[in-house]
Amino acid sequence: MKIGLIGKKIGMTRIFKEEDRSVVPVVIIKAGPCYITDIKKSDNSGYTAVQLGFDDVPEKKLNKPLIGYFKKLGLPPMRILKEIRLKKDEDIVSFNVGEKLTVDIFKEGEYVDVTGTSIGKGFQGVVKRHKFHGGPDTHGSMSHRAPGSIGGTTPPRVLKGKRMAGHLGNSRVTVQNLQIIKVLPEENILFVKGQVPGPSNSYILVRKALKK
Repeated sequence: MKIGLIGKKIGMTRIFKEEDRSVVPVVIIKAGPCYITDIKKSDNSGYTAVQLGFDDVPEKKLNKPLIGYFKKLGLPPMRILKEIRLKKDEDIVSFNVGEKLTVDIFKEGEYVDVTGTSIGKGFQGVVKRHKFHGGPDTHGSMSHRAPGSIGGTTPPRVLKGKRMAGHLGNSRVTVQNLQIIKVLPEENILFVKGQVPGPSNSYILVRKALKK
């Protein structure tokens, strides 16, 4: 069963297709190798999940509890630990702690869901944050990018969820149904067509598409 891999977004490039002489923009993802560091079952943890570790790191960059944790498992120290939830305990029967997962679990032409942290854009107004139309630009309106009315006398308060200015970006985002254009198993590289959240060198989670 394909649960997914932790990866790092390297950057972007393009691939030329000779058959139809087209150019496909792609995102380069270094996916894996990952090690299974823990398996959670519903009877012990209350849910079913597989914990993966990624990106080797020197011991001096980890605290003592984590160093002891990896030594107990017999695995190299890793920078990133993430859990992938599964629906039932039967889905984890084929997995073992210490097992190595590589980019070979994916094939060209498959679709994946990619989860990451979007680029933070700081404090932004309603036009940029919520795509408000804005006010008139002439006749001395003085409200070109202002939010306008935010409430009334009944009730005499601002309702929760009102779209206003605030922090934009830096949130967990999942982009679904991205197609794998090319796989380089010897380098653990995926070329994915579509938008991948986050800046370059950020960590992401690549899973099999749920809706394909």
